[in-house]
Amino acid sequence: MPKRPPKFFRQFVQEQPEVAKAYEALGEAVRQGPLSEREVALVKLALSLGARLEGGAHAHARKALAAGVEPAALEQVALLAIPTLGFPCAMAGRAWIRETIEEHEKD
Repeated sequence: MPKRPPKFFRQFVQEQPEVAKAYEALGEAVRQGPLSEREVALVKLALSLGARLEGGAHAHARKALAAGVEPAALEQVALLAIPTLGFPCAMAGRAWIRETIEEHEKD
């Protein structure tokens, strides 16, 4: 079972339900295509790392784990970032991924 989204996001959904529904619909629409659920999860995680979005990295790592992606695959995404994004960015991403894996293992 994936960890719940952060409190501020749950509050946003309560305060702006129509915007949240539109956002969710957009997310569903762009997932339609030839990529598997696993591939989508890994791409979304990689995009979050590349954009240096800590919250996005945590969210997409949680979603990937919930989709059955093994922790080693998530860590490889961070390693693949080294030559493209640079060592510091990749290590930040690896730390975010590790934090999420540790939370997941506690649940």
